[in-house]
Amino acid sequence: MIIGREIKAKRLLVILLLLLPLSLLGALAWGSVSLGLEESLQALTQLLQQSGDRASVIIGQIRLPRALLAAIVGAMLGISGAAMQGIFRNPLADPSLIGVTAGASLGASIMIASAGSWITGLGGLGLISVGAFVGGMLAVIIVYRLANSEQGTSVATMLLAGIAITALAGAMNSILELFSSNEILRRISLWRMGGLDGADYQRVTAALAVCLLVVLTLPRYATALNALLLGESEARYLGVDVEKTKTWIVVVVAVAVGTSVALAGTIAFIGLVIPHIVRLLIGPDHRYLLPASALAGAVLLVCADIVARTVIAPTELPVGIVTACIGVPFFISLLHRRSDYGMQ
Repeated sequence: MIIGREIKAKRLLVILLLLLPLSLLGALAWGSVSLGLEESLQALTQLLQQSGDRASVIIGQIRLPRALLAAIVGAMLGISGAAMQGIFRNPLADPSLIGVTAGASLGASIMIASAGSWITGLGGLGLISVGAFVGGMLAVIIVYRLANSEQGTSVATMLLAGIAITALAGAMNSILELFSSNEILRRISLWRMGGLDGADYQRVTAALAVCLLVVLTLPRYATALNALLLGESEARYLGVDVEKTKTWIVVVVAVAVGTSVALAGTIAFIGLVIPHIVRLLIGPDHRYLLPASALAGAVLLVCADIVARTVIAPTELPVGIVTACIGVPFFISLLHRRSDYGMQ
């Protein structure tokens, strides 16, 4: 049984590794201006030769950074969701439970209301992105401090504190929107729907640096997360430093999700459902669950962005809407068939 699951997990990883470059190629080829796969490959070659023809400009300046940012953000959200579900021992947990998404949304809304979109911040990322990241980090710090005590960090208290901070940030957002002009209100709403239209190589570089930190750090705790599935007491008996594990995972997830929200807005569904779907397919072993969730999240967000750019072209849909529309029906169908995957 265990060997069979490992074979299935490795097979899924291979499939996802093949799907990722194919989805990236599709993202380069399809859009409001369709280039085709062959023309896209030629444009990539010409891009390396610094050619200035139309296809090279479209791919090099618009589609390539957007596709890369989609893959990186999707990977961070997917692996973060898998890690948080491991900590909470709940397959329906979400990275936003620790308040980072709500805090980032509030920080971005404050910057938008303060006309921060016309001011560039650190590294050209924009003051809105910086405000979103800072807001997310402050929210997580408050949640973690509330959950921490002399007895350690309580997961249940962390969950309740996260819900409280999320509600507080939502209320403050509502107050801010109440006193905002129609233009500011529309911009806040569009930002909170999620989007990759502002992608450039500076954002890709920043996201890639954080993504490398995340994908190199979280898998190191795969064995500890597997032990935590048995319970915190059992994990301690097995030699796991539970407090250190929870602290580092929360910190890494907060940085990953804060960066994702800062660079792409609020993108729903991926951190919640992708790890759950992967778990249904290959089981709960985090040695495979974490990398598979990262790859699946990357593939899904790239594909969702293709749909967002093409379904009502030349107008774009917010990618957060597309991820929910694509993923929720698929997730519901999997829940109805959960017995096929060995789940109650």
